[in-house]
Formats: sequence, structure tokens, C-alpha cells
Amino acid sequence: MARAVYSARSLRALEQRAQSELGIAGYTLMQRAAEACHCHVEAMLAGRALRDVHLLCGSGNNGGDGYQLAALLQAHGRAPRVWTLGGPPRSGDAVQAHAAWRGAGGREQPWRPDALDAVDHRDLIVDALFGLGLSRPLDGEAAAAVRAINAAAGRGAPVLAVDLPSGLDADTGAALGPAVRATRTLTFIGHKTGLHLGAGPELAGELRLHMLGLPADFLASEPAAFLRLRADDLRVGLLPRAREAHKGHHGHVLVVGGEAGMAGAALLATRAALRGGAGWVSLATHGAHAAALVAAQPEAMVSAVADGAQLAPRLALASVVALGPGLGQGDWGRDMYQTVLASGRPLVLDADALNLLAAAPQPLPPGTVLTPHPGEAARLLGRSTAEVQRDRLGAVLALRQRYGAVVVLKGAGSLIAAEQVHYCPYGNPGMAVGGMGDVLTGLIAALMAQGLAPGAAARLGVLAHALAGDAAAAGGERGLLPSDLLAELRRVLNP
Repeated sequence: MARAVYSARSLRALEQRAQSELGIAGYTLMQRAAEACHCHVEAMLAGRALRDVHLLCGSGNNGGDGYQLAALLQAHGRAPRVWTLGGPPRSGDAVQAHAAWRGAGGREQPWRPDALDAVDHRDLIVDALFGLGLSRPLDGEAAAAVRAINAAAGRGAPVLAVDLPSGLDADTGAALGPAVRATRTLTFIGHKTGLHLGAGPELAGELRLHMLGLPADFLASEPAAFLRLRADDLRVGLLPRAREAHKGHHGHVLVVGGEAGMAGAALLATRAALRGGAGWVSLATHGAHAAALVAAQPEAMVSAVADGAQLAPRLALASVVALGPGLGQGDWGRDMYQTVLASGRPLVLDADALNLLAAAPQPLPPGTVLTPHPGEAARLLGRSTAEVQRDRLGAVLALRQRYGAVVVLKGAGSLIAAEQVHYCPYGNPGMAVGGMGDVLTGLIAALMAQGLAPGAAARLGVLAHALAGDAAAAGGERGLLPSDLLAELRRVLNP
């Protein structure tokens, strides 16, 4: 799948430039879109005992794609049933597409509430209602039509969404009220951000791209909103080690955390730093459980530290500090936090370190990586968690601008903002459990300690973490534990 993912504004610009610079008429692009849809309809119908193809067409260009597809189906003997919302198109290339449909002998019917009541697994539905221009929740007749599509899909009818599912925000992936739940979405020219964020992946179903014959270098002339990570990025970014390498070449990670009663988070981060390939891993923790942690992980150098003065000499030896897992926000945690930030060491901040930063923002050392989940991101930005989730791309960019750090906004489809924003399409719902973030923190710190720049370490750390999670979930998502990822990391990090 293509790496670049674009905003709706950029895709509109590409479409307009294709007409003005490449001399491709808008109607020609519409014809190409319909031809691509026709191929997918035939593929989705292969081997099925077909009864009807139902096309729901809006009055804009998305509906124009639908009318042009209907004309193709008619020409190939399919006799589709076309339902129109908002009447026939009145402007643009969609008028010509509607004329082509009428010229092929087709006739559409106005939408009615019972139009899809009898539709089931023997039928196929094409959603050509709304495209990039939708910016408000669907209501009235449009909302009823979307609900009818989804009800028919629940009875087994496959649904092909043209460009993107109707009701989905093309930029944020938010469902603007009722939204179509497609079996497959065929999107055009370039991938839309909304198909990868928020509800987009679930609503889009199987996602396919058709570039409508536009050259790849032409698409690359428009800036991408973000780039998709691919599994083979690890092979490029993590080169084999030199034969004469020794532990000093691979850096020293210092994990600082584990307030009394919260040793587990610090232990997970420490283990992840070891499995992430750091040459040395130290853990500075509360004295209440230092002895237990030595026994739990003999490969780590565990120290009990009572205050910042005892932490300072350990900081002097560290290449990178992972700060936050099990840190707490009491006197001990605050002392550790302030001492680490004052050291100027490259940092990976998570958990309570992020909460302390949100409570009292301050300049961060160069080479800092922030790894908030949506709730922590909301506190860092002074917003609600719902606001962050409604516009995850906007949130990660705002965090990057406000704190000047590399930012990983965790969640389904984690986003990594450095010089360029990257998106991770891997991972699974089984990873939604406490402790997963601690593993990620230790892993990113280990990659930084081995010499990767903060942005690259964050990007490859997120990717490796997600792929390890997918491998660990082979036995089932429910009951997946963060420690299950540790056994998979070694294989994932040695592609």
C-alpha cells in the first residue's frame, strides 16, 4: 500500500492540478473512477448468485461516480437499481455522468424509506452518496439511507464505498453522525487521512487505492499529511551489528521509576530496554523493592535511590533516560523528575512524567521523546480526551509545536510527529491493557541508546512494538499481556 496519506485539501489540489497541468478533463477522471469501481463490483460478485446491484447516488461528484458506474453496469447487462438522494446533479462533471446513465437507458428512483428492506446477502450495495466535501453530520433522508445500508449489510449484503464511506470525515476519521460501514472502500488518487484515523479503518473495511492513471511523481509533488510505516522499515533502519561490536557501542539506558508499590511498570520498561538491544540497562528505583527487582531481572543494574543527590551519579553514566513508568507524583517522584530534567540527558517521558509536565510545563532537553496516550495528551494540551480523539493528527502536531519534542500519540493507529508525521497501521485491540506503554518507553530508549535519532527511534520503536503485539496476539487478543511482547521483540528487531 502507498506510504503517503493526504488531507482532503491536498487531494482536491491534486485533482485540480491534474486538469490544469496534465490536461486530464474532470469527466475523464470520473470515467476512470467508474471503470475502477466496475472492476471491483465484478470481483465482489464473483461466484455469487446475484439478485440486484443497488447504487445510492448523491447529487455531487461522488454521485457522479455512481451514475457513471451505473451506466457501465447497464452496458454490461447488469441492470442496476439506482436510488437518488437530493435529486439529479445540477452542476459539474456529475451532470455529464448522469446524462451517460440516462443515455444507456437507465432510470433512477427517488430514495424511499423501504428501498433496501428486502436487500440481503444476494445483493450488493454501492455507496456513492457523499465524498470529500462532507463537513456536517448527516440527518434526515441521508441519515436514514445510511442506516438502511448498514441494516442491509447486517443481513449479509456486501457494500462498496466509492472514495470513502458516506458520513466519514475525510480528514479526521470521525463519524459525522450515522456513517456507512463498508465491506470494501475504493479510494481515488491518494489515501485520505480519515480512512486511517479514528473510525476510518473500521468503517472502510478492505481498503483499496486507484490512482486514476496519475503518475506517482505527480502525487509526490503534493505534501503528505503523514506517511505510513511498513514492516520492512525495520530492515532498513536496524542494520546488522558489526562483528567486533561490544556493549559500549550500544549505549546505556537508565530507567527511573518504580515508586513504592509501583515496581511493575519500571520492571517492564527495564526488560523492554534489554530486549531492545541496549548494551547496558540500569534501573534507579525506590528502595522499598530494589532487592526484589534485582532478583526479578539480574541482567539489569538496579539501584535504590532516595533522592536526587543519589540519582545524579547514575545519570552521569546514562546515554538515554526512560522516565515515568511507576514514577508517581509524590515527593519522591517529583524529586526524580526534576533531577532528570535538569541533567540535560536525552529523555523518553511517559506516564507520571507526562502528568508532571502537564501540571507545570517547562523546557525539555534536546532529544526528548514524549509518549502520551490520549488522556495524557489531553492534559498536556489542556483539552478533553474526546477532543484529542476527534482530531488525533491535529493533536500530535499541537503537542510537537508546544513542547518541541518528538511525540508519539499512542492508540489505535499511533502517530509519531518529528520532522515528518508517521502513522503505524499495525497493532491490535489486545494491546489495550495497562503496561503496554511501559514496554514501548523502554524500547524507544534502547533504540536511542544505540545511536538512532529520537525521531527514528520513536518511529521504529512504535513499529516494532506493534508488530511484536501482533505476533503475540496469534494465540488470541483477549488476555494478551505486555510481557508477552518481550519474547517477540528479539525476532522483530532482527529482521
